[in-house]
Amino acid sequence: MVVKLQRPILVGGLGLSFSLWMLNSWHHSIVQVGEFGLLSAVAVGGGLWLFQQNRPKAGLEQLNGMVVERATVEKAIAKIEAIIHQLAQEAENHPALETLREQVAKLFFELDRQEIKLAVTGGKSVGKSTVIQVLQQNLDKLPHQNVETLHVTSLHFTETAPLFREAGDQSDVDILAEVQKSDLVLFLTNGDLTDSEFQVLQQLKAANQPTLLVFNKQDQFLPDERASVLQSLKQRMSGNVVATAVSPIPVKVRKHEADGSVQEWMEQPAPDIQQLTQQLGEILSIQAQQLVLATTLRKAVLLKAEAKNWLNRTRCDRATPIIEQYQWIAAAAAFANPVPALDILATAAINAQMVMDLGNIYQQKFSLEQAQTVAGTMGSLMLKLGLVELSTKAVTTVLKSNAVTFVAGGLVQGVSAAYLTRVAGLSLVAYFEQQEIALDSGNALNLDKLRQTLQNVFQQNQQIAFLQGFVKQGVKRLLPEAQPVEVVG
Repeated sequence: MVVKLQRPILVGGLGLSFSLWMLNSWHHSIVQVGEFGLLSAVAVGGGLWLFQQNRPKAGLEQLNGMVVERATVEKAIAKIEAIIHQLAQEAENHPALETLREQVAKLFFELDRQEIKLAVTGGKSVGKSTVIQVLQQNLDKLPHQNVETLHVTSLHFTETAPLFREAGDQSDVDILAEVQKSDLVLFLTNGDLTDSEFQVLQQLKAANQPTLLVFNKQDQFLPDERASVLQSLKQRMSGNVVATAVSPIPVKVRKHEADGSVQEWMEQPAPDIQQLTQQLGEILSIQAQQLVLATTLRKAVLLKAEAKNWLNRTRCDRATPIIEQYQWIAAAAAFANPVPALDILATAAINAQMVMDLGNIYQQKFSLEQAQTVAGTMGSLMLKLGLVELSTKAVTTVLKSNAVTFVAGGLVQGVSAAYLTRVAGLSLVAYFEQQEIALDSGNALNLDKLRQTLQNVFQQNQQIAFLQGFVKQGVKRLLPEAQPVEVVG
């Protein structure tokens, strides 16, 4: 009877501490419970159960952060296939194509996977191995309602290397990357969370990784301390916390014989994993398919990023010579017409053609009018952000040579125009790389994103070593007959 009363109280982890207290009270005083008391207890449990039913899939949303539908995963896989198809068109013999296609095929099999993968992780000496061992020995004790689920769902446990170890060992980043391939993470702690533990849990949450926090070795705390730690963990994790003692501390047992003698011995209590098995049972019976879909979606997102990276690299290899071509054309135009503050305007037509050429590479089709608008928008952003003035000052600071004093003004503007054209080209590449494949139109610019991209690219190309090399290259292009120019930082 007690077991039957556990489920309505524990569904979704609601009222966990209260229910344990109630169960403990029933266990010690069940004989004293009258008909009214028992019905009242059932009513309390039923009320909590009904409350949970009014919030469908609440436990899932807490564990996973999102409800995933099969159609969503299939759509994500279709996007990967589109990227791979595009890569095959642009680089027919690309070495990554075969591997990418194999990984996509695996994703389709993942959709119908029956095995649930559980990763057990945490710091050193938190009981990871023992938790796995005890769970494997007690799977048959999961709630009866979930036995049918277990007949078609197998569980696979993986123990990770300890987190938070010193440098030289497997890094936490590598461990967490492996953890995120699992459907559910059991994160073990032996007390209240440290800052390092909390940060890792936040990372898992940000990655939409379903995680159950396991407060292990609770038997090593006094009852009041145990309740306090458990409450603190629940507050910080918004529930999704269970307490266990998979390897309880041996207790001394004393037996008084009839003859007055006393016998004493140490006895090993049975593992206390009731909360954990109860919660796992609930998850497996309600959320098993969702867990598999969520894992498949995470893998699809990572594979899409990998495929997009290969495609972007291929396109960047084609875009780089185009940017270099136009930056030196812009340099020659500004050098020949050194009008102060007009270097951007003087090269607007050149940059418009560059916009079109780069757009063609990234499947962003622009008409000449649209390209001129994009080029003008970028020039306006550069002026508003102060990039024109900053670049001119930077080039002037780097460029110092007595041999070319008579053309110093034109040289500064020429190199500055080349530099700004390069920044504009690289910014467009970075902006285009963020776009989805095969957009219908490339003229709908997100100005906020473009502005941020411009700033980032400009900062990345402000390193003194790069500027020194770029100025040297510019001088050789614009003044091939000039004496060697001294470049100082």
